Amino acid sequence: MSNHHFDKELQTWIDQKKEALELMNICSKLAYEKKIDLVLFRRKLTDKTVPEILNDHAYANKFVNLPITPKITMTIADAISKLDVAPSRIDIGRLSREWIQEVSNYATVDEFVANKLSAHIHKDFNIEARDVVLFGFGRIGRLVARMLLEENGSQLRLRAIVIRMKNKEEIIKRASLLRKDSIHGKMSGTVEYDLENSMLIANGHKIHIISGNPGEIDYAQYGIENALLIDNSGIFTTEEQLGEHLKSKGISKVLLTAPAKGNIPNIVYGVNQKEFDPNEIDIFSAASCTTNAIVPILKVIHDNYSIENGHIETVHAYTNDQNLVDNFHKKSRRGRSAPMNMVITETGAAKAAVKALPDLMGKLTANAVRVPIPNVSLAILSLRIQKETSIDAVNELIKNASLKGDLMEQIDYSMSSELVSTDVIGSTHACEFDSNATIVNEDKKGVTLYTWYDNEY
Repeated sequence: MSNHHFDKELQTWIDQKKEALELMNICSKLAYEKKIDLVLFRRKLTDKTVPEILNDHAYANKFVNLPITPKITMTIADAISKLDVAPSRIDIGRLSREWIQEVSNYATVDEFVANKLSAHIHKDFNIEARDVVLFGFGRIGRLVARMLLEENGSQLRLRAIVIRMKNKEEIIKRASLLRKDSIHGKMSGTVEYDLENSMLIANGHKIHIISGNPGEIDYAQYGIENALLIDNSGIFTTEEQLGEHLKSKGISKVLLTAPAKGNIPNIVYGVNQKEFDPNEIDIFSAASCTTNAIVPILKVIHDNYSIENGHIETVHAYTNDQNLVDNFHKKSRRGRSAPMNMVITETGAAKAAVKALPDLMGKLTANAVRVPIPNVSLAILSLRIQKETSIDAVNELIKNASLKGDLMEQIDYSMSSELVSTDVIGSTHACEFDSNATIVNEDKKGVTLYTWYDNEY
């Protein structure tokens, strides 16, 4: 009896592995041949291992409390492959959930998928890839490069990287740093270099390595046109400084990977991106890691309960701005050894949050503590709200926001009671909401929420 049960469980595991392999094959074909990216509740399925895909399915089952198996997702993926769907990202987790709930309404899974994706079926739809230039190639620049290279150049195509100095030794070192990372591991793909032509060759992309200052480089001479320049140097943050990039031939838009000063729009995607017309504005900021981690949660709570006031405390990983050992630093406390101390420091998170959510003007305070870990941070939101609530109600609200709506790309909903910082390394979500840490006061109007984030990614 025991052996029979063991054999049955083992066979189920083997069958699921086979189905996961078939799912991988379909996902790869869709990605490379049709530019369709399949995800499972925001978790990428391309370039994954079989165990990773099975773990993602285990999360999906628990997340929606439904039996979403590799067989179901594989069947839906196969149905998608038969259709002429526009280049897009499709969440087969949501489709699987709806299929389980609505199966009686359709004769076949093909009919179901065709109905659900009817608005995305186009005969002559095509996306022209846009050139991208990275200005700076530090911690953030290399992660942006990895993201772009994983997308196979179907929409954004990395054409050039600007660094402070350019020589053979510098190019070799930059290639090595892109290839291997102490925190994020090895890059998915290959990285080589062409020293004669000052280029990196990564995942089939030929990337020019250039040195120069904003406004001084002629990108057009490298065949770069109408490009988006992503400034991750950390040096230029004002409209005047970033505007210099637009004087260079070949550059038409500038995106800053840090909070901008002045009137430059600070965008928290999913919250306020629709307030600005990209056809009329040429310089944008993607705000800060902390801002992106807290604003989606603040918006959900404020929209449903009305926030009266609150304090945000960020427990933040140390960064390259701090010293490894005690030494002079222009800012208070940051001169003390980062790997050895917890360091109280200021944060502009509250001010940045208010830029995205003006209704919270004057209602938030914020501070930060740098701690001796190299990556992943935690924001603690202590909020006073107008309407009564409960732990279950708050968690369900955040869960629904992570499942559908404008914030599903930003919020990931963790149900793990064992979640720790290293689990969040490489998370592509702006915030990882820790549902097991939610606190609600006895008066039901005081709420404390915990949200993790990979502050580099």
